[in-house]
Amino acid sequence: MHHFERTLTSSFTALFLVALTGCAGMSAQDKSTAVGAGAGAIGGSILTGGSTAGTLGGAAVGGYLGHEINKAK
Repeated sequence: MHHFERTLTSSFTALFLVALTGCAGMSAQDKSTAVGAGAGAIGGSILTGGSTAGTLGGAAVGGYLGHEINKAK
C-alpha cells in the first residue's frame, strides 16, 4: 500500500503542476499561492516518504507562504 500512496501522490503533484499552465488569467499573488502550494506538496511528500498528511501539510504551508510573499501592497 505504501507504494500505491507514493504513486498516487506523485501523480497528483504532476497533474497539479500541469494544471498550473492553464492559469494565464490569474493575478501574480494567485500564481505565487498556487506555485507555493505545488512546491510545498512536493517538498512535504519527499520529506515524509510520500505520506498523504505530509503532502497536504506541505501544500498548505507552501500555499500560505506563496500568498504572503507576493501580497499586494
